Amino acid sequence: MYCYCLFRSHFSQNNIFACCDVFIDFKKAYYSVRTEVLYKILIEFGIPRKLVRLIKTSLNETYSRVRVGKNVSDRFPIRNGLKQGDALTPMLFNFALDYAIRTVQVNQDGLKLNVTHQLLAYADDVNILGGSIHILKENAEALVAAAREIGLEVNADKTKYMVMSQEHNAGRIHSVRIDNSTFDRVEEFKYF
Repeated sequence: MYCYCLFRSHFSQNNIFACCDVFIDFKKAYYSVRTEVLYKILIEFGIPRKLVRLIKTSLNETYSRVRVGKNVSDRFPIRNGLKQGDALTPMLFNFALDYAIRTVQVNQDGLKLNVTHQLLAYADDVNILGGSIHILKENAEALVAAAREIGLEVNADKTKYMVMSQEHNAGRIHSVRIDNSTFDRVEEFKYF
């Protein structure tokens, strides 16, 4: 409700007649982060090398076992991504996603609400806003490419787009294609 009121207020104050959103969901986001890229990102953000080495040790020297009933498997190494349930994981993921977002050249023609950028992120869910489908696609393509560099892949089944408009005929397109994936249009979306 709050989001709808904000958009409605913004539309009427700024004579904007359409707002396009793409709600991006990443596949197995924590497990997909390329840890070697993450270490470089942490250093670029100014994290001390000693701390980065400690993080690297905690991620690289991890083993697990599987228990089924009374049987326990031999231990095996966990080789990819961040550890689910680890207290550091959300913060490390935020560094990686923030890096991808910062590397994107944000299109200046995108929709801005309250003079802020047109991208919202919560955990591994990203919402990109645009004043048109064209601008939305450009910004989404740039973010998807940057996210791919850190290991993230878009979950096409859960990624959707929406058009909010005062005109009833706006956004007749029923799907949008971004980076070889097709995203369906929805009339409503529950974000995070």
